[in-house]
Amino acid sequence: MKKTPTEEKFSGFHEKWVSQLEEYFKFLVQDSYTHQPDYETLIAKLTTHHKNYYRVKWAAALDDVCAFFTPVWLTPLENAFLWVTGWKPSAVFRFVDTLRRTGKGLVDLTEEQVKKIEVLRVMIKMEEEKVEREMERQQVGMADRRMVEMVRVASGGGDGDALVAVLSGLVRLMKMGDCVRLKTLKGLLDMMNPKQCVELLAAQSMFHVQFRKYDKRL
Repeated sequence: MKKTPTEEKFSGFHEKWVSQLEEYFKFLVQDSYTHQPDYETLIAKLTTHHKNYYRVKWAAALDDVCAFFTPVWLTPLENAFLWVTGWKPSAVFRFVDTLRRTGKGLVDLTEEQVKKIEVLRVMIKMEEEKVEREMERQQVGMADRRMVEMVRVASGGGDGDALVAVLSGLVRLMKMGDCVRLKTLKGLLDMMNPKQCVELLAAQSMFHVQFRKYDKRL
């Protein structure tokens, strides 16, 4: 199936974005960092990189929001785990748990930090449920390509007001999901010291890069 202009443009952006993420990951896992400014510089670059992704995504969605509910730039495996146009926020807490359990990072979290993380975990779960209720209200089958194509076909005629309402609802739903993702990442980073932030960002970056590479090798 031929890509729409938005799919074509965002596919190129996404590929470059992931490539840059992989480059950042190489810096994140270096053991040569010993000073706080080094960590803070890396954190700033990574957070800016993520914010830029959503800035471009939201701008592109104004032209074709349907593209983000059936993203052709993702691999089949990535699409299988898609949650409202992106990664599921609560998944980040599994990175925290895995790092601590394996001793590969975040081993120096204090008892107070652990308690704050648990509070955030509960709050994010509630936020996810709110988004999922909105998704049900929109009555959109996220994995149903036919629904997306029906909306696109409808754009060529029919009830314009109804179409605008559907598309506006999809944009709102997408942004709700993205805001929970950003809130999750910011919430965790805000309660960690620079070294811990780098350890978490490294784990998250490695997952996204390796997950994508694994599917491409299949």
